[in-house]
Amino acid sequence: METADREWNVDIDQAFAAGEERALADAYRMLAPLVHTLALRALREHSAADDVTQEVFIRAWKSRTSYRPDAARLPAWLIGITRNAITDALSARSRRRDVEGAALQLVNDPAASPGRPTADTLADRLTLDDELERLGNPQTAIMRLAFYEDLTHDQISSRLNLPLGTVKSHIRRSLARLRSRLEVEHGSS
Repeated sequence: METADREWNVDIDQAFAAGEERALADAYRMLAPLVHTLALRALREHSAADDVTQEVFIRAWKSRTSYRPDAARLPAWLIGITRNAITDALSARSRRRDVEGAALQLVNDPAASPGRPTADTLADRLTLDDELERLGNPQTAIMRLAFYEDLTHDQISSRLNLPLGTVKSHIRRSLARLRSRLEVEHGSS
């Protein structure tokens, strides 16, 4: 961060806030290596770090209207988004491992105890995870934070650097979309 700060041109901050694509390209060129390094240290997988790096710049560009150059320089703002993206990636990894572990236990011991998930429960969870992924971002991230991490709308808005009204709209539309997709799937079975 220190090196990025010393070399950083504050004109990029203003240009980014104004929505100039050149500023996004400059920010990516100068800061993507730092973002990738932070993600790689936390996630210890190159492909996961690549995904987080891409996600950080997508989130930043989509929420550029909430960026205030007078409050923080762009490198600092992007590091905040990076931390959130890393946290989201670690949470997703943990959820995947939990589901995979439960599935393995079920396979290894079909007479599951009452506290363990059934095959139907696991199938429903996998179906829901698949449908959430189909929503695309930021809807997938919003819905996961709302339902798997039990965050409030305000907390989601803050975590993803999105306006509160946008978060509420995405949740409402995503629930309607999930309901119709899952009704069609269950209606055809």
